[in-house]
Amino acid sequence: MFDNLAFYALPFSFTLLVACFLTTVVSAGVLFLFRLRITNQTLRHPYLDKFPWARFPLSIKAAILLDYFLRLSFPKSKFWIIRDANQRLAHVQPADVSIHIKWPLVGLWGGCFVGLASMLVLWALILLKMA
Repeated sequence: MFDNLAFYALPFSFTLLVACFLTTVVSAGVLFLFRLRITNQTLRHPYLDKFPWARFPLSIKAAILLDYFLRLSFPKSKFWIIRDANQRLAHVQPADVSIHIKWPLVGLWGGCFVGLASMLVLWALILLKMA
């Protein structure tokens, strides 16, 4: 039974992992090369009122982009860090934000999170198959 499941699940999880990687790379490329300035101008994170984007380290830049993603994807949630992002970006109405701004953020972080879950499943299947 498990061999039959692993026969289909291993290639599927690997394919999903590769697809998530490619989605993340393309979305990050489009975001950082073409849409970063307009995204920051549209969503106006409060951190950017204190310092310009270029002065922040990579970890803070990633946190700002994660806040954008969480606000656009889960606007009514009050759970954990999503609540914090919704409070910081309360001035942003997700329905008013253009898809031109949304898709690179959703592709970047959605690809990361789904790819992370796919990688965990892939490693679990590999380890179980080896035993």
